[in-house]
Formats: sequence, structure tokens, C-alpha cells
Amino acid sequence: MPMNSTAPAADQELAWQENALCAQVGPEFFFPAPGSSTREAKQLCDACDGRVACLEYALANDERFGVWGGLSEKERGRLRRSRIQRRSRRP
Repeated sequence: MPMNSTAPAADQELAWQENALCAQVGPEFFFPAPGSSTREAKQLCDACDGRVACLEYALANDERFGVWGGLSEKERGRLRRSRIQRRSRRP
């Protein structure tokens, strides 16, 4: 049976999830109802060692809902657009 050569890379890419603080609370914490506060979720993210990896995962996988890596949907959209603009200005 052939081995999947991408499996180790995928496992490594998601290793941050094993110790992520978000795993200790329910998903509703990070996917609040529209208009609800995201403050508590962002505070938990700020204390998490996996925050940067989580944010990069969300950006790379175009996660459109919830708090990921300490940023809301709108904040990730602004960050994504800012990165695109910076890339387009490079020589």
C-alpha cells in the first residue's frame, strides 16, 4: 500500500492544535452569534502559544468565520488585503 507523502507535513502543520487553549472550551466561544463580543475569545488566543500558527492556518485555508489566532473575520480580511498590497508593491 503506497504511503501518503503529504501526511507528515499535514500532521506537522496542525501540531499547534494539540496544545491549543481553544481545545479546552467549546466552539461557541470562538464562533459567537452575530453582533456578540469576541473579546473573551481574543483574550484566550492572546495567552495561547499556538496563536500565530492558528492565524496562519486560518489565512492559508481562507477561514471566513469565527475567531482564529486572535483575529475576527473582519480583522483577518484586513490583514489578508494588507499582505496582498505589500506583495504587489515589491519589485
